[in-house]
Amino acid sequence: MPILEVAMLNVIPGRESEFEAAFREASTIIASRPGYRWHRLHRCLEEGWRYLLTVEWERREDHTEGFRGSPEYRLWRALLHHFYDPFPVVEHFVEVAL
Repeated sequence: MPILEVAMLNVIPGRESEFEAAFREASTIIASRPGYRWHRLHRCLEEGWRYLLTVEWERREDHTEGFRGSPEYRLWRALLHHFYDPFPVVEHFVEVAL
């Protein structure tokens, strides 16, 4: 069953354009990883410095071990992590069958 990675990204105010440009570059990194399905980045209307990132993976381990343990993750981190304050909490969800 696919999992959904969810992270609320609080970007340092005034750096939104820089962050979005860096995220465009970083998107190619995550999209190339095994188990990746898709990702979306949404910007908050009320707080323009807040973003919601969702990524669908085939398995949780594709994210937590495969992506985070890869050399590509170091580049992802270098491109993006300096924009966050505070550092985001990342959680994983599974769909509930209703």
